[in-house]
Amino acid sequence: MKHKLIVPALLALSTLAITSCSKSGSTSGGSSGGTVGGVPLTTVLPPELIEGTPKPIDVPNLVQAPTTAPEFLVQEGTVLLSKGKPVTSSDDAPIIGELSLITDGEKDAGEGYFVELLDGLQWVQIDLEKSSTVSAIWLWHFHSQKRAYHDVIIQVSDDAEFKTGVTTIYNNDYDESAKMGKGSDNPYVESRFGMLADGKSSKGRYVRLYSNGNTSNEMNHYIEVEVYGKEG
Repeated sequence: MKHKLIVPALLALSTLAITSCSKSGSTSGGSSGGTVGGVPLTTVLPPELIEGTPKPIDVPNLVQAPTTAPEFLVQEGTVLLSKGKPVTSSDDAPIIGELSLITDGEKDAGEGYFVELLDGLQWVQIDLEKSSTVSAIWLWHFHSQKRAYHDVIIQVSDDAEFKTGVTTIYNNDYDESAKMGKGSDNPYVESRFGMLADGKSSKGRYVRLYSNGNTSNEMNHYIEVEVYGKEG
């Protein structure tokens, strides 16, 4: 049974800020970056929960799990756009959980908080319901065990089919196994701090996130996705 986590209402309304540390302005913790002269992005972080024995993570250029929350600066007036917004997926019948969990604001790693999709390359898509300028995306896969997800790709578009006007803001597919172009971002170890990707002020109504299994098993998992920016 899913337990309810009380998240302050201020989260969805207040101005926020995030950090950047990889080649394309994404991070799972560490140094600050983003908009010069901006304000810091903050969120409610889940508690630490580590279970099971992790498998070896044999991927190149791996970014280890951070020990502090990422920091990133955004423009004043930046808000959380994705809370409670509709989610669809390439797997319309998840093995575990419901797609609505991805935008419900709850980031714990325990049972009842995550969605498990089929193996292979899969995507989830958030409908922001209005075309928006995206400042940052904060992503949590399954984080109660140290693992890295393969072919993490994040795109923004006004086209729900992602056939036209697509902006790729993050791509760590180093070997082009997803056949969507080789990425320049580094694979990273999941943690309760999540991964922050620079939205690069990309414009679109829809945000689509890909993955292709992980270093522990072949399935795809999401706990929460937060999209920050401004409508219009």
